[in-house]
Amino acid sequence: MSDLRKIKVNGREIEVASNLTLLQACEAAGEEIPRFCYHERLSVAGNCRMCLIEVKGGPPKPVASCAQNVRDLRPGPEGAPPELFTNTPMVKKAREGVMEFLLINHPLDCPICDQGGECDLQDQAVAYGRDGSRFEENKRAVEEKYMGPLIKTIMTRCIQCTRCVRFATEIAGVDDLGLVNRGENAEITTYLEKAVDSELTGNLIDVCPVGALTSRPYAFNARPWELTKTETIDVMDAVGSNIRVDARGREVMRILPRLHEGVNEEWISDKTRYIWDGLKRQRLDRPYVRENGKLRPASWDEAFGAVAEKLNSAPADRIAAIAGDLVPAEAIKALKDLMDAVGSPHRDCRQDGAPLGGARESYIFNTGIAGIEKADRILIIGSNPRIEAPLINARIRKAWLANLDLKIAVIGEAPDLTYAYEHLGAGPESLSRGGDFLNGAERPAVIVGIGALARNDGAAILAEISSLASKAGVVRDGWNGFNILHFAAARVGALDLGFLPKEGGRDFAAILKGAEEKAIDFVYNLGCDEFDASRLDGAFVVYQGHHGDVGARHADVVFPGASYVEQSGVFVNTEGRAQLANRAHFPFGAAREDWAIIRALSGKIGKPLSYDDLFALRQAMIADAPSLARLDEGPAGDAPLDLSKVGVKGAISPEPFRSVIRDFYLTNPIARASKTMAECSAARSGAAKLAAE
Repeated sequence: MSDLRKIKVNGREIEVASNLTLLQACEAAGEEIPRFCYHERLSVAGNCRMCLIEVKGGPPKPVASCAQNVRDLRPGPEGAPPELFTNTPMVKKAREGVMEFLLINHPLDCPICDQGGECDLQDQAVAYGRDGSRFEENKRAVEEKYMGPLIKTIMTRCIQCTRCVRFATEIAGVDDLGLVNRGENAEITTYLEKAVDSELTGNLIDVCPVGALTSRPYAFNARPWELTKTETIDVMDAVGSNIRVDARGREVMRILPRLHEGVNEEWISDKTRYIWDGLKRQRLDRPYVRENGKLRPASWDEAFGAVAEKLNSAPADRIAAIAGDLVPAEAIKALKDLMDAVGSPHRDCRQDGAPLGGARESYIFNTGIAGIEKADRILIIGSNPRIEAPLINARIRKAWLANLDLKIAVIGEAPDLTYAYEHLGAGPESLSRGGDFLNGAERPAVIVGIGALARNDGAAILAEISSLASKAGVVRDGWNGFNILHFAAARVGALDLGFLPKEGGRDFAAILKGAEEKAIDFVYNLGCDEFDASRLDGAFVVYQGHHGDVGARHADVVFPGASYVEQSGVFVNTEGRAQLANRAHFPFGAAREDWAIIRALSGKIGKPLSYDDLFALRQAMIADAPSLARLDEGPAGDAPLDLSKVGVKGAISPEPFRSVIRDFYLTNPIARASKTMAECSAARSGAAKLAAE
């Protein structure tokens, strides 16, 4: 903990930590300090000079408050606290001069700039600038740069604050951006005119304080004051990023990050930010019934009638249910209760086949996302966190930069993870080396990817990993470093609710096999699209979802559900943190909320569920899984876990581990419906092909 020092800000005495910058100290005293280059998560550049203040007893000129610390201040006469001033005539004149310089080359195109209405330069020019300019020469123009399909550049607007360069280098971990030349010729460039090769490029738009970097897909679509803003949760991966959905009517126009220190800080991945155009394409907006081999539109009554007839005629042990990756916990609870009502033991939420379940601490990210920063050894097994959870990868990079003693090792594929690591091997034969790597660490962490578990010997692999983690003391008093890295947003919530085979029930693979062998007659598919749905063709299949993807193409009846922006629901992220997603707009056409469809169907088959509204459903859901009531509560980080009970010992195949995600941009039905994601995928594969050649 830093020692505290007394200082005076505009005559008011306060006590602040000595390692704070003068800018932070002034803000702690309630004073607003303008800035362009300073960002609290980036290194200090000190090159915009907008944050000038006056220091009494200091040099007879303004001081850049971002670049000097409280500890550097000299006390006044007889030990009096140092004094800072943020509103003197000297400061006002200095800031006006800086703003005049910044606007010398800035084009006057605010009316047609996409940043208009939420531009730092615009706001601060009004608040701290002067009403005229003495500059009469021609403004300079700068050539546009290509930064990929996501970022639109108008570099003539750039004020060389270098925030984008520092974000790309320090947080995203790529060296694609830089400042070249000097003086009037200085400009930000991508060096080789290539796209910025990162899954976090959209955040460059957020850190840009002017309109030099804006969103290419959002360009000229809307103004900020036209949009209805809804705070909700992302489902593109299992990080549970906090987001804001901006919609106009029933159309989502953009998605932005919200601040949450424990989860995503203030960043989001490109997939989270840009899939919004996929929310309106290939949508299911009415029920469909298959007739003569083809799906035709039907009414809700007709669709419910066809399903009720099949459900009532099928024996309970020939009925099964599967749940997908994007559905809220409420829908999973309703489907579980429906299966209990009809007496079926066959259900599963693990469409990748990972053998997870049992004690909650055996399938969550126990250190917590923020807790990764405390680890001193990290072993990653069967995962590529850069594409499975880009924000967790960014956290690991942050820890690696901040802690010189942190060592990282990987077993599995050897991708570019934006930080240095030791590659111990490709498959299970290297697990013993992983145990040696962890030995002697004070806070060892193991991150197990689904790629290590989604295989026939997954349970045996899990037991082997648990054994090495136990020997290395990964779980000890005050520390639990055993982490499962999920990528499916709905998975942890479904495991919490116990959406798993009951005694004698079939798991996901066995349900598919049963349908092929005609041992399963009826399958309720709640949003599963990441498997070979043709294997269900031997059974009567009901698909409930929001996009006409794989699952809908192999269904006999289609129920149109709501996407994550069209219904309120609880999602549990990989660390076991339950978060509430809010509805940004109503579903399209005749589509309905997922839980309401299942509740209505239960009434049609004469076995109505015990709740009629969302509140009653949530009460029943919380009775099943009390952890779902503790909204926004992360893991304790030291929860006890008996590693000897995790996994099942057995034969292990020497097959190497590989990440379950092959294309970061096309992992779910919403992403596959998005033109922007298709462009990104094509650009990435084209760049990879070029690099290979």
